[in-house]
Amino acid sequence: MYFCGCDLGSATGKAVIIDEDRIISWALICSTRSPELTATEVLNEVLKKAGLKKEDIRLIIGTGYGREGVSFIEKNMSEISCHAKGAFFLDPAIRTVIDIGGQDSKAISLNTEGKVVDFQMNDKCAAGTGRFFENMCRVLNCSLDELADFATKADKPCTISKQCGIFAESEVISLLNAGQDISNISAGLHNSVTRRVLSLANRVGIEPAVTVTGGCAKNEALILSLEDVLGMKVTRLRENPQIIGALGAALYAREKASA
Repeated sequence: MYFCGCDLGSATGKAVIIDEDRIISWALICSTRSPELTATEVLNEVLKKAGLKKEDIRLIIGTGYGREGVSFIEKNMSEISCHAKGAFFLDPAIRTVIDIGGQDSKAISLNTEGKVVDFQMNDKCAAGTGRFFENMCRVLNCSLDELADFATKADKPCTISKQCGIFAESEVISLLNAGQDISNISAGLHNSVTRRVLSLANRVGIEPAVTVTGGCAKNEALILSLEDVLGMKVTRLRENPQIIGALGAALYAREKASA
């Protein structure tokens, strides 16, 4: 039997298909104008990769911002539960999950059984999210990959003191006008996001092993910044850590179908 999880986020749609033992296929697309369309397109993509038809899927569970109201998603689960489930499945040593997505960030504490003990979520402000990095790329006229690469070459990171994304943007423009090197500005931006997300994580208690999920987990400069401040290793569980929430939803689908 096959089971599917769909994670419909603000920036991307993800889907994972599993069977009784392993991950069969996964897909990721940019979010479209509607959750229904995003879910349809990413489901078609993951089915194509698996060589399956929709009728082959026993149960589909949705998560993410767009999970409500999609016609073919039979059940829904919170992002908190799904990211915890997916991370623990890939590495049972994980005790802290930091999810940095397109428009929110989360810190999740797990126990030895993979259950959520506590969580904190920043969903009121763009600071500490993927949207923050995208806005700064626009200001600095560079890509996300270039922004991360700049940060790794910094010799004296700037201090970005403003927590609000709008005020931080003004601060970056002021630093540029003052002649600051773009590498030092970029490093300062990454450190600013690190402070923001760790303020959430500190509220739930940071215990190793720590992993980062979501699109920002692909940012090497951010991972290095987190490791520097934490003084511990921060893992990425797959080549694409954006799919962890969809994986968790698929795992819940397998559990519920077997109940």
